[in-house]
Amino acid sequence: MANLTLAIDDALLRRARIRALEQGTSVNAVVRDLLAAYADDRAIAGRRRVVALARAAASGSAGPGRAWTREGIYEDRGRAG
Repeated sequence: MANLTLAIDDALLRRARIRALEQGTSVNAVVRDLLAAYADDRAIAGRRRVVALARAAASGSAGPGRAWTREGIYEDRGRAG
């Protein structure tokens, strides 16, 4: 496993350590999880799809008379992958 050195503002690191302690984890674990999600192309594509669906729903572009349902969103998600 590689080591990574980051330059982070002292106050930011202090707040991150406090929050991590409150959640029963460490800043190291949080950063590792964030980097894993950042590097995972499928996760990025999934988030983009959710944002696109939310924008379509908010703009009414789902089509006339189409109601957004949980099942419909999952069907759309299955076609996108």
